[in-house]
Amino acid sequence: MADPTPVIDDLRAESEELDLLVARLTPEQWTLATPAPGWSVAHQIAHLAWTDRAALAAVTDADAFRALVEQALARYDSFVDEGAAESAGLPPAELLAAWRSGRDALDLALRAAEPGVRFPWFGPPMAVASMATARLMETWAHSLDVADALGVTRAPTDRLAHIVRLGVRTRDFAYSVHGLTPPAEEFRIRLTAPSGAVWDYGPDDAPQRVTGPALDFCLLVTQRAHRDDLALTAVGPDADRWLDIAQVFAGPPGSGRKPKTAKKTAKETPEKTAEETAGPAAGSGR
Repeated sequence: MADPTPVIDDLRAESEELDLLVARLTPEQWTLATPAPGWSVAHQIAHLAWTDRAALAAVTDADAFRALVEQALARYDSFVDEGAAESAGLPPAELLAAWRSGRDALDLALRAAEPGVRFPWFGPPMAVASMATARLMETWAHSLDVADALGVTRAPTDRLAHIVRLGVRTRDFAYSVHGLTPPAEEFRIRLTAPSGAVWDYGPDDAPQRVTGPALDFCLLVTQRAHRDDLALTAVGPDADRWLDIAQVFAGPPGSGRKPKTAKKTAKETPEKTAEETAGPAAGSGR
């Protein structure tokens, strides 16, 4: 059984990097619009705080989490937005403190969890490493939205390895959520990490392939950029189709980000957040 400590450590590092980005913002900057329609910087942090609390409930209080699931099912189309709006109007210092305390509590709970335990989630139950990976993915994706609002660029790190793995494992989920039958054969996926390392998945001799920068793959599967703006190459019709529909988040496909380039403007990708073998890791790709 793999030790989940490295991904929990990387989740903490990812959160701390975003914390540095927002800790000294003015009240006006907290209200800046992000690429997610209707969401300010405050909405982004409020959403992460809410989802951390949901994850903490899943890890420590099954009854409380069950109640959250019932609420989500009753308000399927609005639940994510309501969760973000609930705290987005708080004074920035109060919102920041709530996010910090929630993620610290989740960090401790994940580290204290018994090896092999699986927690309930909005999709299939999750192991400790899967839960931490899902939170890291969402923290990274929403931090990009915050950075866009502030006009800054975050330098990618090899912590992207966790998101790459999640993106690869949720391939079949992406097909199924679009009503498509997943291909029977594996793809060969070769991606170049920010450090220059090469990350390979799938058989060496697989006829269908995806290659390119790991950063671009993560931007694609979290739907933070349109495929037309990314340096990803697909060989084979199924692999090509996957790059149009890939997502690592639970829920139905959304509208996705529009391309910045002029080519292939007819091609649209989804938007909203999936893991565990082939299942989703609930969140939002807003």
